[in-house]
Amino acid sequence: MASKSKKLKFGIGIAIILAAVGWEAVSGFQQSKTYYVTVKELTSGKSAHQHVRVGGVIVPGSIHRSGQILTFRISQEALSLPITYVGTDALPDDFKGGANAIVEGDYQADGTFRAQQVQAKCASKYQAAPAAPKEANSASKVASYGE
Repeated sequence: MASKSKKLKFGIGIAIILAAVGWEAVSGFQQSKTYYVTVKELTSGKSAHQHVRVGGVIVPGSIHRSGQILTFRISQEALSLPITYVGTDALPDDFKGGANAIVEGDYQADGTFRAQQVQAKCASKYQAAPAAPKEANSASKVASYGE
């Protein structure tokens, strides 16, 4: 009888531990998932989530730094969204007006976006160099062989 009681207590203990681990896993997953929305979706209120990633083009001339506070605007079509970033992380070299950027953070009730991460996209950086005209290449080879 004592052995059966020990097994029942052990089983209840294991069940409590598994339930706690499962609860932590589910709540951690819920906190870490972040949705990607466009500026239009965010400003129109179609996004039900406050912590999101937003992509757009950095408005040229809108980047202002004051100490550790960086403010800028990203736009999509005719809409733009003011962004405030407070952080010590170095911004990427591609972060400049006219570049594509993705910011992750929280959309505030006053219509501003408080970014926790800023990423700049560089679509043209890895494009292949344009091919040189063939006639110039063959003429330069002839000239180099003729020396």
